[in-house]
Amino acid sequence: MTGKEVSPLSRRYVQVYTGNGKGKTTAALGLAFRAMGRGLRTYIGQFMKGQLYGELEAAKKVEPYIIIEQYGKKGFVHVKNPPQQKDIDMAQNGLGKARQAMLKGWYNIVVLDEVITAHYFNLVSLADILDIIESKPKHIELVLTGRYAPPELVEAADLVTEMVEIKHYYQRGVAARDGIER
Repeated sequence: MTGKEVSPLSRRYVQVYTGNGKGKTTAALGLAFRAMGRGLRTYIGQFMKGQLYGELEAAKKVEPYIIIEQYGKKGFVHVKNPPQQKDIDMAQNGLGKARQAMLKGWYNIVVLDEVITAHYFNLVSLADILDIIESKPKHIELVLTGRYAPPELVEAADLVTEMVEIKHYYQRGVAARDGIER
């Protein structure tokens, strides 16, 4: 092997967690937690999120292994079509920071949480997401989450998991609960 090749056991891949079911962000956070147990570091950029989620406080307790930054407004996201420039700017800023985190070599895993949904709401382009995938160093695991993954993104990924909602207590009027959904 030459110095630039990466063995199949150490090569990192592109994962996509999509679908209308609960668990996409939770799966990405679980991966970060598992990686931390092996001494790996994870950067998580949360798109369209500015609310106080439990994982933000948890990550502070395990720095530098898990770092989370948010690129969204506080409160519930109401995306308009066309989107407001402020929302586009936040998402574009997030893409830049995530790219920097990926290329600087400080992290083993980079998660772009809800970036697929941000694309669906026209905050980031598919071309931008595919460019990040294309520029991913071989030693970085890249995880993308969000509903509505387009076929081109599914094709570009190495692993795609679709979360399918079968039944959810939201349908009975149960609001998001601290420590469970947020």
